[in-house]
Amino acid sequence: MINNVVLVGRMTRDAELKYTPSNQAVATFTLAVNRNFKNQNGEREADFINCVMWRQQAENLANWAKKGALIGITGSIQTRSYDNQQGQRVYVTEVIANNFQLLESRNQGGQGGSSQNENKQEQTSFFQGQTTTPMELSDDDLPF
Repeated sequence: MINNVVLVGRMTRDAELKYTPSNQAVATFTLAVNRNFKNQNGEREADFINCVMWRQQAENLANWAKKGALIGITGSIQTRSYDNQQGQRVYVTEVIANNFQLLESRNQGGQGGSSQNENKQEQTSFFQGQTTTPMELSDDDLPF
């Protein structure tokens, strides 16, 4: 069976970071993902997709990606159900995100200005909990 999801969208709000009783971090967030076509009025619509991320990646997401940030995620779709207080069965479908990637710096996402030093930090990317910063190269360092 295959259950893979890759999404690129903007965060509709800051991730909500909580901890389970066993101290596992869990972040919930919603991604606004544009559709590939325009409606009858010529406007592009979006889907608002509920996502969940666990452990270190959840903490990284909550610390680095804020409302309006353009991010890419990989993960899988999961469905679950529960009985609400009125005794009705509620079904939930969400993306369980394993990894995320910041796809623009904070000032590109309308998050305000920052100093040159902060810009270097903002370019930090995340992949399976590892952080990397871009190398500074001059034209003389390139082989072409």
